[in-house]
Amino acid sequence: MSKVWFICVLAIVTLVFVLTGEAYAQKTRTKINAKLARQATISLEQARETASKTVSGNIEEEELEKEHGVLVYSFDIRNSKGTITEVQVNAKTGVVAGTEEESKADEEREKREDSKQSKKPSGHN
Repeated sequence: MSKVWFICVLAIVTLVFVLTGEAYAQKTRTKINAKLARQATISLEQARETASKTVSGNIEEEELEKEHGVLVYSFDIRNSKGTITEVQVNAKTGVVAGTEEESKADEEREKREDSKQSKKPSGHN
């Protein structure tokens, strides 16, 4: 009887770990343009570390882009309150170029834009 009880408890514990692991698994979307990447002097990993030290949470999206003429790594970080903070790290100096809280409306607009981009033929990106 105790062996059956042990197996049941073990199965429940395993199930809890699997379910919570899936719930907390970080799914990061990465968008790096090869042409822009050649212009960066710091790596994505270095920029990610800087962004993570600036704002705590899970990085949901990371990309390399030109923002107002400046090459930046941009990170969307979801915090414990469930909101997104965008952290931009200068891709040449490694210095935080700015942070901005995104509203729910901003998130929805960005999702729609991303959806449109993904539907374009690959030759237009």
